Amino acid sequence: MKAIAIVPGRPETAGLIDLPEPPDADGSVLVRTRSIGICGTDAEIAVDGIGVPPPGEKRLVLGHESLGEVMEAPENSNLSPGDLVVAVVRRPDPLPCPACAADEWDMCQTGGFVERGILGYHGYGSERFRIDPRFAVRLDPALGDLGVLLEPTTVVAKAWEHAMRIGARSWFQPRVALVTGAGPIGLLAALLARQRGLETHVVDLVTDGPKPRLVAELGAHYHAGPVSEAAVEPDIVIECTGIGQVIISALQKTARGAVFALTGLAHDDRIIQMQSGTINKELVYGNKVVFGSVNAARRHYDQAADALAQADPGWLAQLITRRVTPEDWPLALKKNPEDIKIIIDFPER
Repeated sequence: MKAIAIVPGRPETAGLIDLPEPPDADGSVLVRTRSIGICGTDAEIAVDGIGVPPPGEKRLVLGHESLGEVMEAPENSNLSPGDLVVAVVRRPDPLPCPACAADEWDMCQTGGFVERGILGYHGYGSERFRIDPRFAVRLDPALGDLGVLLEPTTVVAKAWEHAMRIGARSWFQPRVALVTGAGPIGLLAALLARQRGLETHVVDLVTDGPKPRLVAELGAHYHAGPVSEAAVEPDIVIECTGIGQVIISALQKTARGAVFALTGLAHDDRIIQMQSGTINKELVYGNKVVFGSVNAARRHYDQAADALAQADPGWLAQLITRRVTPEDWPLALKKNPEDIKIIIDFPER
């Protein structure tokens, strides 16, 4: 079968490779891949070499944002042929650590996990893959191909869950949310904010194209330009850019008692001088909390599936701005200005 693969750090090696059929050891559920989403992590693997192939191999099959259709499943799996599923990315530390033992593998304490398509194991970017039922998330069939948006939605589902849990340390009734960055993660963060009934503001640099319209269609407010110019005092911030100056500016805009979630990582080498004393005063005097969030536990996949099922499918469809074939998949690593989410569609053979 065909698979999309690359030698991490060598983008010129991106192409299709032949793989044997997925091994039974991967799981009892056989899935036909329908679509794979490409994100900034895949670009970092290609260019910066952050990915790690399986032991003894040079190439890594990409594809941690999956959507597939069940071909075979055991009777006790609660899955049936034809079901749409998304596969969980991370596998827990096999020892396991206390967090992984509690199915909180997104909070792994040892770093002994693997992540399919990222760290130590091939991803889902092959014509077929196998998976343990524990790591297969069944979708509402009405979502159809939009289910490929599930994995990025889990990132913000976790950020929202943790933000609300942290806020509950004291009196906390958030009214205003700020999202920095209007890429796929930022737009999905805004979607979840609006589903929670919050006044929502999204800050990005672009002034035209689909992003301002998509934010407006959510009933949210779009601000083009620096965060410092947005007239807003948020109770919750979901930061999706990873850019230091944006983080500092957004933190200085927050209300007292605010909760600030960091979900982004910068994809360049820009470095700023962090004014640690100023930041310390902001946090201490304002009773504010800043936390980092990465990956997701199984419950966040379920939360994300519920959020997508409640969303306007017409709005979700607009997030997918370009589709490519497996043969042309290296084109997905080059993002155009108008791109939001790029998808690789695997035809049924």
